[in-house]
Amino acid sequence: MKKIISLITSVFLLMLFTNTVFSAGDEENLSLLGSFKRTDAAMGESIPQDTKFAENVRKNILPNIKMPAGFKIELFAVAPDARHMAVSRNKGAVWIGTRKDKVWQATDRDMDNVADTVESYSAALKFDIPNGVCYSDDGHLYVVERNRVLWFPAAEFFMEGADGPVFALIAQGELIPPEEESYNHTARVCVIGPDDKLYISMGQPFNVPPEDKYPMYDEVGIGGIIKINRFPGELGREVVGIGIRNSVGHAFHPDNGDLWFTDNQVDGMGEETPPGELNKACGLGPDIWYGFPYYGGGNVRTGEYKDKQIPGKYSGKYCKPQIETIAHAADLGMMFYTGNMFPAKYKNAIFSAQHGSWNAVKARGARVMVTYLDEKGNATKMEPFAEGWLTELGTYLGRPVDVQQYVDGSILVSDDKAGVIYRISYSGV
Repeated sequence: MKKIISLITSVFLLMLFTNTVFSAGDEENLSLLGSFKRTDAAMGESIPQDTKFAENVRKNILPNIKMPAGFKIELFAVAPDARHMAVSRNKGAVWIGTRKDKVWQATDRDMDNVADTVESYSAALKFDIPNGVCYSDDGHLYVVERNRVLWFPAAEFFMEGADGPVFALIAQGELIPPEEESYNHTARVCVIGPDDKLYISMGQPFNVPPEDKYPMYDEVGIGGIIKINRFPGELGREVVGIGIRNSVGHAFHPDNGDLWFTDNQVDGMGEETPPGELNKACGLGPDIWYGFPYYGGGNVRTGEYKDKQIPGKYSGKYCKPQIETIAHAADLGMMFYTGNMFPAKYKNAIFSAQHGSWNAVKARGARVMVTYLDEKGNATKMEPFAEGWLTELGTYLGRPVDVQQYVDGSILVSDDKAGVIYRISYSGV
C-alpha cells in the first residue's frame, strides 16, 4: 500500500511540475513577443485543404443544405473544432477560435473565396479554450480565453510564422477568480463596441448556480457581459449586463448601436422548456438584469428559484428577450448583415447559428437562422435561413457555431462537428 501511495504521489508531483514548467514557458514566450523578440518556436500545425475529407464534405454535407433561391453554399476551409471567427478587412484572413488549445488562421491567398492555407496562429503560445476572437477596423486581433484576454496588434501584418507581437490585456487568472475556473460554459465571445471598447461575454459555470454565488458574480460579471479598454494601460473594466446564463454570441446594431446577444438557457427542465433567447440590451450598466437564475428562459421560472422572491435589486428590472427560440437548440454566434451581396431584405438582419442540442430526446437546431427587425430596431420574426445539417433520422451532419460576414459580402458559417468553415453567397435567382 505504501508503494502505491508513493507512486501516486510521484505521479502527482510530476504532473504538477510539468504544468508549472509549461505555464512558465508560455509566460516567457508571451513576455518575449511583447518585447518584439524571437521565441524560436516551431511554425505549428498546418491543415491540408485538398484532401479526401474535403471532397467528402462537398459530396456528403453540402448537397443537403437548403436555403432560399439564389443562394449557394461551398466549403471555405477545413479547420478542426472551428468555433467563433474574426475576419480581416484586407488579405482574406480569417481567425478561428476553438474550445481546445489552438487558434487557426485560414487565408485566402489568391482571393478566390476559398482558403488556400489553414495554420496555427501564434504557435509560440499555449492557448486555453481560445473560443472568442474578434478583429477591429484598425487591424487589431483580440483572443478571449477561459481566463485571459490577449491583444495582437497589426495582426494581418504579422500573420505569418510562429512569432508576432502580443500583449495580455487581462493576465492569466484575472478575467475571473481562478477558483471559478470551470470546464463548463467557458466559451467566451468578444466584439468591439461603437464606443471603441472590447465587450466580453462570460457564462457562469453551473446549470443553475447557488444563491451565495451571486454577489460576487454580479460584481465580476460572471453570468453577464463586461467591457474593457482595448489597449494596455487603465483597464476600465465595467459590467454592462447581468442575469445572463451563457451568452455565446453578441453584436452591435450597425446603425443605432444597440447590443444584441443570444443566451443558452437551463437544462433539465423538460424537453420543450425553457426557451432559448435572442436579446436586445435594455441599456448598458451593472443593474441591467436579464432574468437568470430566477428565470430559466423567457417567463419560465427555474425549479431552484421558482418559490423564491426576486430580490429588490432585480425587482421590476427584468429585460425580457426579443425572441424566444425553441428549447435546447443552443443559439450561439450572431452578426448583423451589412454587405451588398444579399437581397435588400437582409440588410441589417441578424444571422445566427443554432448549434443543436446535446441532451434533447428529439434532436433540433443545427441550422442558420435569420431575424428581421422593424424600423424601430425591434425583432419582428425569426426563421430558418440554411438548414439540413440535421437529417430526417435525427443525426447531425454538422453543428453550426458562428456566422460572420466575409470581405465580399458573403457569409461564413463555422461547424465544430465537421471541423470546417462554409461560405454562403448569393448570385440571384
